[in-house]
Amino acid sequence: MNKIKWCLDKKEGFHSIEPNLNLSAAYLKKAEEALESMRINTIKDWKISTAYYTTYFSLYSILMKIGIKCEIHSCTIEFAKIFLIDFFEKEELDFIEDSMKARIDSQYYVDRTVPDEQFEKIIQKTPYFFIKCKSILIKLNENKIKEIRNKLFL
Repeated sequence: MNKIKWCLDKKEGFHSIEPNLNLSAAYLKKAEEALESMRINTIKDWKISTAYYTTYFSLYSILMKIGIKCEIHSCTIEFAKIFLIDFFEKEELDFIEDSMKARIDSQYYVDRTVPDEQFEKIIQKTPYFFIKCKSILIKLNENKIKEIRNKLFL
């Protein structure tokens, strides 16, 4: 919970906004577009980046439906680990964290490589994560949204 407190204290961290179905849908569309880019791209580094952004935007669409803004990716992932545990398996949350690390390694460092096995796992699991988030958006009701917001902001 220390990471959550840290995220609440940061200017770019967690902020309460009105739950917004339009923004939720817009981020889901961004995720879908990133997924299509992942599918057609042939360059490994860009496939990793678009795969990660597919998962991140998918997850962020859930935050928009709940009414939580956050500009720190690691905080968004930590939020999911604590407040969306009823919806995700631990392996799925580990997957998005691993995808983020792979994206950072491939995008910002020329001396780091993502092993082929990890790359294949990311490419294979990304569409499933996208679908999982779409199903969570359907299941996420007003009572659960209030419960999550109260736990985070009170």
